[in-house]
Amino acid sequence: MKNIFLISSVCIMLSLFSCKDIIVTEPESNLNVEDFEAAWNRINNVYPYLDFKKINWDSIHAVYRDRINNAKGDEFFIVFGDFLAELKDGHVYYRTKGGGEVYPYYPQRHFKDRHAYSPFVVIKYFDRELRLTESKSVEYEILPGNIGYLFISDFHEDYLINEFPGVMNYLKNTKGLIIDIRQKRGGGYDNVEAVVSRFITEPLEKPPYYRDGHLLELPPFQPAGSLAYTNPVVVIINGSTFSAGELCTEVLKQLPNVTAVGDTTGGGSVGSGDEGLYFLPSGKSMEIGFIDLRRYDNLPWEWLGVPPDIRVEQTEADILAGRDKQLEYAIEILK
Repeated sequence: MKNIFLISSVCIMLSLFSCKDIIVTEPESNLNVEDFEAAWNRINNVYPYLDFKKINWDSIHAVYRDRINNAKGDEFFIVFGDFLAELKDGHVYYRTKGGGEVYPYYPQRHFKDRHAYSPFVVIKYFDRELRLTESKSVEYEILPGNIGYLFISDFHEDYLINEFPGVMNYLKNTKGLIIDIRQKRGGGYDNVEAVVSRFITEPLEKPPYYRDGHLLELPPFQPAGSLAYTNPVVVIINGSTFSAGELCTEVLKQLPNVTAVGDTTGGGSVGSGDEGLYFLPSGKSMEIGFIDLRRYDNLPWEWLGVPPDIRVEQTEADILAGRDKQLEYAIEILK
């Protein structure tokens, strides 16, 4: 079950990859056209958002087959990257046989907000050093005025399942709590559940989940014990919040004591499990999601993102000036 619900655990790496990750010479026989045809058909058969994004996939085939056929040597990777970028999906990547993961597309809201947050500015609002979980997935501490703060940097593996209870035990007596999910790079459904379960007192319906066009019936989120945090909560998001970070925000927004502050998230809702990694005839591979995750209004957050309840824009100039206006607004709400 965990693998089925896995949301592309690597999602989007918010740094530039090196040349060795992109270009790897293939000395074997040329299977470029075979790779392209296999990739086009795989996407045509399983990718859930071609109609939603109004992508004419037949036209894409006509344009790129000739380019692939004419590509020489490592030019294939340039053309193939352009081809996958037509999906405009931050979860999609490909791998050469000897290189790393190459993500051809980054959401525009990420570029807008990637420098509009800094942990070095956040720390200025505290009178003590932040605590860090063993996996370094969560930083947390108590701000002046008995306001709890936690920054989630990772929904991967089972870190939050194991560590989040201890974080919440430390913050349980605060009068309000800030959950900072800016710069979130994705992760697993189980870890989202590990967070959400600490804030609900009764079962909470999960947002819609489609596979192969069919709505699946999922069991609701369940409270984790009797010590749910029910004081006011502010979730801070921005355009670099992505994938599992968006799912976590969308679910928490359904709770009456939670307010989302900041800016609209990046917009990446396609899901995949072990079946998402697809091998091409030459041995190269690509990650193509096939699960259609939705917001509670039944729209994908793919492209659309998850909007805040209260929009507080923040720029790189604010950060360079030493101010985190989104954090300041969250603190004022909880005061």
